[in-house]
Amino acid sequence: MHFARSSSIRIGWFALLAAVLLTAAGCSAVSKDKKTESPPPPKSEKTAPVYFDFDDVLIPGEMTIDRDESFVYQTTGFTVGILALKGRVEVTSLIVFFEKNMPRDNWRRVSQFKSPLRTMMLFQKQDKWCVVEISESTYNTFAKVWVAPTAR
Repeated sequence: MHFARSSSIRIGWFALLAAVLLTAAGCSAVSKDKKTESPPPPKSEKTAPVYFDFDDVLIPGEMTIDRDESFVYQTTGFTVGILALKGRVEVTSLIVFFEKNMPRDNWRRVSQFKSPLRTMMLFQKQDKWCVVEISESTYNTFAKVWVAPTAR
């Protein structure tokens, strides 16, 4: 009986040692897998700017369209309307973005109005106008882009 008891204790210790070793090996494998994964891109990495409905008004990639607040009318060779945009962008950087990129699409800045609550920028081309209104709330920055034909 003493032999059976000591044998079962040895088997118990062996089983416990095997469980500890297997657990350690498993953790080691998980740690190695995590080390070989590439780190996620930094959150400050900018998204490429895009053209949405207006093919001559570039929009920062961090801004998304609010389709419920937007209205765009397309006809042969002409697109007009309002794009409502929202994103987590600093107001100043959004203003600079439009000041820098609108001339690249042949827009000429005519005027700009700034107040503590909003900024409005007025651009013109040969056959149309564009108004960009920028405002912010606690968590988001909003932009409305109006494109309209010039009166003939």
